[in-house]
Amino acid sequence: MEKRSSACPLDCPDLCGLTVTVENGRVTQLDGDHRGPLTDGFICGKVRKFTDHMYGEHRLMRPLVRTGAKGSGQWRPVSWDEALGLVADRLQSIQARSGGEAILPYHYGGSNGWLTEGALMRRLFRRLGASNLDRTFCAAATSAAVQGLYGVMPGTALEDIEHAKLIVLWGVNPSATGIHLVPVIERAREAGAKLVVVDPRRTPLARRADLHLPIRPGADLPVALAIIHALFERGHADHAFLDRHANGAAELARRASVWPLAEAATEAGISATDLDAFVELYAGSSPALIRTGWGMERNRNGGAAIASVLAIPAVAGKLGVRGGGYTMQNSDARWVVSAEGGVSEPKPPTRSVNMSQISTALRDLRDPKIECLFVYNCNPASTAPDQRELRVQLAREDLFVVVHEQVMTDTCELADVILPATTFLEHRELRRGYGTMRMFDSPAVVAPVGESRSNNAVAGALLERLGLVREGDAMTDDAIVAQVFAAAPEGASYQQQLAEKGVATPSSGARPVPFVDVFPGTPDRKIDLVPVALDAAAPGGLYTYRADPRTTEFPLALISPALATQISSYFGQLRTAPGALQMSRADAAARGISDGDRIRIWNLYGEVHCLAKVDGDVRDGVCVLPKGLWNKHTANGYTSNALIPPDVADLGGQAAFNDARVQVERIV
Repeated sequence: MEKRSSACPLDCPDLCGLTVTVENGRVTQLDGDHRGPLTDGFICGKVRKFTDHMYGEHRLMRPLVRTGAKGSGQWRPVSWDEALGLVADRLQSIQARSGGEAILPYHYGGSNGWLTEGALMRRLFRRLGASNLDRTFCAAATSAAVQGLYGVMPGTALEDIEHAKLIVLWGVNPSATGIHLVPVIERAREAGAKLVVVDPRRTPLARRADLHLPIRPGADLPVALAIIHALFERGHADHAFLDRHANGAAELARRASVWPLAEAATEAGISATDLDAFVELYAGSSPALIRTGWGMERNRNGGAAIASVLAIPAVAGKLGVRGGGYTMQNSDARWVVSAEGGVSEPKPPTRSVNMSQISTALRDLRDPKIECLFVYNCNPASTAPDQRELRVQLAREDLFVVVHEQVMTDTCELADVILPATTFLEHRELRRGYGTMRMFDSPAVVAPVGESRSNNAVAGALLERLGLVREGDAMTDDAIVAQVFAAAPEGASYQQQLAEKGVATPSSGARPVPFVDVFPGTPDRKIDLVPVALDAAAPGGLYTYRADPRTTEFPLALISPALATQISSYFGQLRTAPGALQMSRADAAARGISDGDRIRIWNLYGEVHCLAKVDGDVRDGVCVLPKGLWNKHTANGYTSNALIPPDVADLGGQAAFNDARVQVERIV
């Protein structure tokens, strides 16, 4: 038995260091280590059970080639040589016949490090001249908003939130998506901090909050603007801070003035008295911290909503003190090092395809049409909008679908070739956090299961078969990591930290205080409250509210938040419980629905048959079907994604997952 060090790259802001127990070449246990204070020796339950994923019955062991109709489940095991030969031949023939843009790599990096999401896979498709993929499932609108206002600047460190006297959780549920923040919040509350939760659901922390604002999905923008308006109108704005550190304050105040508290409360479906109480509590608290999540970006107003919420601490002067300000995503955090250093091929000027609109792209794109979809690090059949149309397109015989995957997913079922992939414990991985400001470089702790191969091994083999390897190319994980650090001015410092401590922090440190240790990455180092570029990009201009898309026919807002047991669809094969739609008691009663009933959820895009879950944890007018469900979790094989339109938010091409409006009825 040995204890080996690793780090969890899965899609969570906490980036846990891990102690992995290995017995006879097999992982038997995972625990948290103490290299990062946030982990503090404990990890989430889903990662603690990672061996069920590694060694379970759904794990792909050999390359497979389809022998029957797509979706028939008929496969022929083949050697890697045959599988790679088939893929290389098809890529080469498609490129020669239709051009590289007829090939689309489809991937998402949330649960992967730099070696798995970047490196040789990106090099392969760039050298093929393939279509580029705009990755917009998450953080597209938030990234645009954050960088527009603050540039590249880390927010408040997660560990420093314990110093706050007021903590606002806005569109985030740490109990499911970042559990290490929960004890930080508890320590702050023990020291006297107040807690406010802004969320349509009564989450675990909302149940214990001092104030819960259950706003309607998509109404974050008018609520945030009303708060800003009240801060200016009541004399709570910090004009000295704004004069010194911000541009556009007067214009922001003008745009926010169209939303008095009472009107915003009505639009959001909350109490005006509660919203007024929030303003006074926030204005009178210091340090005051807003922890934003990604829930509020997933609608038509998502980018403007994030921008308006992140403007609140600037207007109120809550920045510049430890534990105050905001925390969004700290992935850039002035690392001065990136995955691009290992790609060795610039992004080609080929067309871009929005991954959130893949169904329409596969159906409508021409000159050339997409003839090959190469899927890795992603399960679009379960996670992309407009699910019904997407599955029709994936089932086309004239679309060559390759999937590199760890387990047999819903997307694999519609593939022509399946290539077994390693998990993060079976290959080297380099990963930095997007919450905690730390970086880990983790070696493989066990040999690959079965015949699985890493992304770099697969892409490297295809580069060689296609004659795309150039002299001096870094082709191994070790060479790529060395190249990543060599490409950055401070790369040697990071390497030294990793060698000495097993963890590295950016030049600004792991817990910088914004406006003390770090400043906005904008050209003049000031906050831009109404950025020209965002104002031009947003429909109607930045901070323009687009009304709720609900109709008489489809009055219920469907949202699809994360499950505590999964990371999007990752680990979905392990879930045995059937999918259930969470509804309020009033909405259920109005439709004659009781807890446990079989129900039909539908709109113009599709329908889902599942069970009803009736309780008091979701507000009226809103229903919840978690993201990440697989075909097997519903009675008719469709999930919430069958009800989500291929529309996008106001900024970044962000998927508008929470703009689905539906009707529900009991199945008799």
